Amino acid sequence: MTLLSRYLWATAGLSGFVVVWWLATVMTDLPAYLLPSPGAALAEIWEPSYNWGTHIWATTQEIFGGYVLAVVIGVGLAVLFSWLPALNAALMPLLVVLNMVPKVAMAPLFIVWLGFGIVPNMVIAFTICFFPILLTTYRGLLEVEPDLINLVKSLKANRWQIFLKIQLPGSLPYLFSGMKVAAVLAVAGAIVGEFIASQKGLGYFLLAQQNALNTSAMMMALAFITLIGVALYGLVLGLEYLVVTRKGIGK
Repeated sequence: MTLLSRYLWATAGLSGFVVVWWLATVMTDLPAYLLPSPGAALAEIWEPSYNWGTHIWATTQEIFGGYVLAVVIGVGLAVLFSWLPALNAALMPLLVVLNMVPKVAMAPLFIVWLGFGIVPNMVIAFTICFFPILLTTYRGLLEVEPDLINLVKSLKANRWQIFLKIQLPGSLPYLFSGMKVAAVLAVAGAIVGEFIASQKGLGYFLLAQQNALNTSAMMMALAFITLIGVALYGLVLGLEYLVVTRKGIGK
């Protein structure tokens, strides 16, 4: 299936969902506060009192900031763990245990330590999407043929050359697998943080409109959250195509 046909099928699926949503509002007697029409939800964009730009920008910063932080620290630790087995043996069990702690339970602590605002929500997004990147990258760095490593060592290659020429290219498919999973988790992490304590952001906006039973505005906020997540995921797919697929790495 070509890239164009995939986009066409995805567009058709999305259009079908909107049509079914619209038909459900037309053919049923559900009140608008339970299921508003797509047009009613779309009309909420033009409501100036909602300050959509402020909320969208805050949530975007939290999602992208937490995600970039997770990629940088996750990949960095994975490289260190692959080079220093003793460090891996000391820290990996601790990281596994910390990953078992529900992130929602940690959110109040982050707020106490870091206060209200974008930073604690960014940290929550980071904690949720960090571990998949660390694990997949670490595994990718280890999934190298020993014979190939021995061959380049026999050619007097140093550790840095082995990493750049052999380990890093071989780990890229694993890294991007983790990055795609983390892209979804980063969105959830940022919204969880906004649910618990925040003064702006789409999650905060959702809770405010829930109290007013303004379902159409809530649906529009969900659409914006989805678009931010899709944008992040699309960037990861584009980067994967440039550095992995087009160069034939992993094939």
